Amino acid sequence: MRKLMILATVALTGCSAITESRFNPFNWFGRGQSDPSALDVASAEVNPLIPQRRASVFTSNRPAAFAGRPIADVTELLVERRPGGAIIRATGQADRVGPFDVRLIEDEAASGDGTLVFDLKALQQPGPRSTNPRARQVTVGKWITDQDLAGVRTITVRGVNSALSARR
Repeated sequence: MRKLMILATVALTGCSAITESRFNPFNWFGRGQSDPSALDVASAEVNPLIPQRRASVFTSNRPAAFAGRPIADVTELLVERRPGGAIIRATGQADRVGPFDVRLIEDEAASGDGTLVFDLKALQQPGPRSTNPRARQVTVGKWITDQDLAGVRTITVRGVNSALSARR
């Protein structure tokens, strides 16, 4: 037993030479060293977790145009001030039952000189005309920041037959 203890002690003291040899698998790839690299500013703004859209035969990079039709009448317009901007809320009456996907689309050609002009549009399917106003009523809201409101004195929402304006 004593010889075994002496042999184990001699073997363990010899391991100190093996720690830096090529036979030790922990030494096969060397130690890690930091390598500072310059970050590209353009690539830092792109989120690598969100896939980029690519043009192909079936898709394009251009956003699809909204295919909505204008709502017949604008019945109510409210501009509600909030910290950091305002919410534009418009209510309208469509000429057909069941409008959906309602949007306020800015008319950049008509906007300017302290005026913002929006068209109240919705996707509408051909169908029966109804006398029930609740079946044709739509309401939509749009957030506008203080930067977008700088210098704006009038906000106008247009429909086919009517338009409403709000002034400061």
